Amino acid sequence: MKTIDFLREKNVDIDAALELLGDEDFYNETLNDFYSSYQERKQQLETFKNSSDTENYGILAHSIKSDCKYLGFMKLADTSYQHELAGKGNDMEFINNNFNSYMNEYDSIIGLVKEYLEG
Repeated sequence: MKTIDFLREKNVDIDAALELLGDEDFYNETLNDFYSSYQERKQQLETFKNSSDTENYGILAHSIKSDCKYLGFMKLADTSYQHELAGKGNDMEFINNNFNSYMNEYDSIIGLVKEYLEG
């Protein structure tokens, strides 16, 4: 595992995350949970999008947003919030038009997390 400074250098808001989570050990544990749930969550988002299940899409986007805020991934948190609102507003046009860029951003963060965890 790389040092926490690796994430700080990649513009992750580590200071805010540590303030919320308390210490690096708990941060790393939470980050591992976030990382391990990635494939399932990404598949669920796609399933909800493809079936126009905006209610569950919005709920899952909310969950991702919250995790991202706790972990210091503020840009992905903001994007997740936009998708949460689209889900709540039954805005399939927004979801469909912005889904790929959302998933690319999610993939990018997961790549960063993988690099950090695998050191």
